Amino acid sequence: MEDVEGGCPGRRTVAVVGAGAAGALVATQLCEAAVRRRVPLDLVLIDPAPEAGRGTAYSTRDPRHLLNVPVGGMSAYPDDPGHFRRWLCGHGDADVGAGDFASRYRFGSYLADTLGRAIIRARGFASVTRLRTRATACEWPQRSARARLVLADGRTVAADSVVLATGPAPGGGDWAPEELRASGCFVAHPWTADGEVNAAPKGGPDGGPDGAGHVLLVGAGLTAVDVALSLERRGHRVHMVSRTGLLPRPHALRPLPPVPAPPALADADRPPGLPALRTALRRHLAGALREFGDWRPAFDGLRPVTARLWQGLSDAERTEVLDREITLWNVHRHRMPPATAEAVERARAARRLRVDAARVVSAARARGRAHGPSAPLDVTLTDGRTLPVQRVVDCTGPGLRTDSGADPLWRSLLDAGLAVRGPLGIGVATDGGRLRDAEGRCARGLFTLGAPRRGELWETVAIPEIRAQAAAVADAVLPARADEPPSAAVRASARADDTGTVRVRPADPFGLPLSTHTEAATAYAAGLDRVMAMRAGAVEEFARATALDGGFALGHAALALLGHEGGAATDVPRRLAEAQRSVRDRGDARERSFVDVVTRRVHGDGGDEALLAHLRAYPGDALALSTAVPTIAFSGFDDLDEEFARKLVERAAPAYGGHWFPTSLLAFLRQGEDRFEEAAELAVRALDAEPAAGHAVHALAHVRYETGDHAAGRDWLDGWIVGSGRTATQRTHFSWHAALHELALDDAEAVRRRWATQLAPGRADAGTGDPAAGDAGGGRVCGMRALVDSGSLLWRAHLARVWRGPLPADDVLTAVDGAQLERPARAFGALHGAVALAAAGDVAALRRLAHHAGQADAVQRAVIAPLCAAFEAVVEERWDAAVSGLRGVRGGLHRVGGSAAQREVVEDTLLYALLAGGRTDAGRRLLEERLERRPSPLDRRRLAELPTD
Repeated sequence: MEDVEGGCPGRRTVAVVGAGAAGALVATQLCEAAVRRRVPLDLVLIDPAPEAGRGTAYSTRDPRHLLNVPVGGMSAYPDDPGHFRRWLCGHGDADVGAGDFASRYRFGSYLADTLGRAIIRARGFASVTRLRTRATACEWPQRSARARLVLADGRTVAADSVVLATGPAPGGGDWAPEELRASGCFVAHPWTADGEVNAAPKGGPDGGPDGAGHVLLVGAGLTAVDVALSLERRGHRVHMVSRTGLLPRPHALRPLPPVPAPPALADADRPPGLPALRTALRRHLAGALREFGDWRPAFDGLRPVTARLWQGLSDAERTEVLDREITLWNVHRHRMPPATAEAVERARAARRLRVDAARVVSAARARGRAHGPSAPLDVTLTDGRTLPVQRVVDCTGPGLRTDSGADPLWRSLLDAGLAVRGPLGIGVATDGGRLRDAEGRCARGLFTLGAPRRGELWETVAIPEIRAQAAAVADAVLPARADEPPSAAVRASARADDTGTVRVRPADPFGLPLSTHTEAATAYAAGLDRVMAMRAGAVEEFARATALDGGFALGHAALALLGHEGGAATDVPRRLAEAQRSVRDRGDARERSFVDVVTRRVHGDGGDEALLAHLRAYPGDALALSTAVPTIAFSGFDDLDEEFARKLVERAAPAYGGHWFPTSLLAFLRQGEDRFEEAAELAVRALDAEPAAGHAVHALAHVRYETGDHAAGRDWLDGWIVGSGRTATQRTHFSWHAALHELALDDAEAVRRRWATQLAPGRADAGTGDPAAGDAGGGRVCGMRALVDSGSLLWRAHLARVWRGPLPADDVLTAVDGAQLERPARAFGALHGAVALAAAGDVAALRRLAHHAGQADAVQRAVIAPLCAAFEAVVEERWDAAVSGLRGVRGGLHRVGGSAAQREVVEDTLLYALLAGGRTDAGRRLLEERLERRPSPLDRRRLAELPTD
């Protein structure tokens, strides 16, 4: 057969031996690193299994075989913990939570799909060859730059690097007496190649006479539990024995947060010896029990330090731990899902499963019994019992030596001195995953991860550890290029490529260099233009930029920002993780700073301070400036006053060289300061340069409303919406502004028509309100826009008595995610959630929102919680309480954010409560104040209707 050489000029060939979980994870990381770092890669994946990603652990189709780690801990990516849960939600498990336990087979499907997607995304950079055979030997001549893998089918593979993802070695079965091994009843491997239990003797549902249908499992760990459940379901009687008879402990039904390891254990410079370690562990466990009444948080908090603690022990101390304590550690550390624990208890209660502390002493055929593979065997145990069984299954777990299963590949590496055994002969010696040779060097491109590193790390076989090692191996195999762009934020920067040709980095529309190629930069600039003008299609342009260059950090960061700020249809955690990886590989200082800003905003961790520092250093970063100013599209800084924002924009304006964008932002900020004439002048100037400039239109809409220019304002807005604004995002909000004019004009028929045609949730012609909507401003009114625009308009129409009949508020509520309604992240959303719930008359939900606000940030505690109580009083027609509560929050209402026109809904509600409660004089005074501020036929009519006495 022909050899698989690979290694075209300029391309690296990497062979990954093993396509189970470890192999799939490292292959995924290699494909994605190749794209980010623009490194041509030939990846050869060697494994006889029919599907990558499953291995033995994730091939079982038995639905009772569950992962022993919750969904939230099983992501394929160390920097994106929610990835697996989101995959499940997108593949039929919409209600799955981070604390749930998925089936092992589903996880195998997830790994296979994740690898497949990575391979597709890597086209153009990485070619992947799948060889369904085994590697039997690895040779690396002393002076050769490449390894040579020998395959079982006679071919060879030449590679620049080899990653040994072989998984756990099979157990040696040394505990089994020779007569048992030779009996034909002994099952050395519990699983078949396709994940079925490798022990299915014939027998009746309750086990036949003389041991027919009885199975003995030696070992009581997670493997034995899964095998026992499968056999018990098939009607077999299962006996389980181990040295201690201890089963894995169950996970808690409601997991608690980990308790961090104390300094005595977490101090990396001074790992304790074994006596001090035992004392510190006992204290740590006792502390968790005192605080939580549960030992589990203490064990979970040890996970980050377990490898260091193991490495701090001497070989003699490690041997003592393995002899005395490792079983107790394992049963508490590697726990059963609650559903599995319940199934085990049911089987034991029904006497279909028995668990004992015992070992096998001998095995023999009883006299007078038939011989053959199905004939029962008498197995004698150390507790004195003799069990007649049809099968004895070795469930003692994997071997500790890499060659314990006589693996010819590892044997060849050890014999040639290309690998050496690890501590206590367990696994192999490595340096960060790179194999050490017989001389203690790591001179060759040989890597491993997972179980072969167990001697050095001990805890290294679970997905959370393997995924981190996979990322580290990919970084070592395909390091970031040294010739990536420098960090100086200049108009363009030059560098020489491998041939010595000087290339200039493309720049954004304002001269800031971009770490990508021209085509991706062009798409990014188009997306930026659409964000600045508030035109539809920004998500598509940014997504196109990342499709053209998968390692373009700013493209990923922009998508994460738009998804977080406005609910754009993008996977925010995934995009953020991609941005973080990419910017580490080839981002300059400005790009690193912007990714940090987005990261902090998404995580709610000091985003305002980071954004302000970024703008001081890079005032020409238009996306950052957009984010800083509170408009329709972005929330801006928390508690940002208009004067500060105006000065920020004014300082940044020179970096834009007279561009209309900062002018449109200034127009919006000026109207917020009640400088309406100046705001109108700035808005018109921006619109002269760009008729679709959404921020300028928004500013002018506020100016005309606040100055009482209602008829002309409505007509102008309607004309812009179907003209220059036909491709705008936020069209729902502009329609809301037009509806405010119609309310002020006391035109009930126009308000109802506007609602029906443009603002009712589900309408497809008003715009989504998404700052990055992908269509021409169409889409459906939903999410936050349904709350902020549709819900508030309904309530105000009700308060103004221009809406007769029941309010269709339930339509609004069903268009909004429950978390946005009752657990909003920001006070602005909470205000409009309270308005919509009041419109629906949902007192119970108002109370839940008040409870959330009382435990949230300072603004929600001070404003939203009492506001919810006031709205509740309005719904229940307790007018004195309503008036008192609404008056109490008016002074702090500006802290909620948004515009004065949006916050006015609270004043509208106060006026309604005053008049409904018979406080005519107070209502008259408020109406007169409003009319002094702004002409309004509606308020004139309401004032005229008040009794004169």
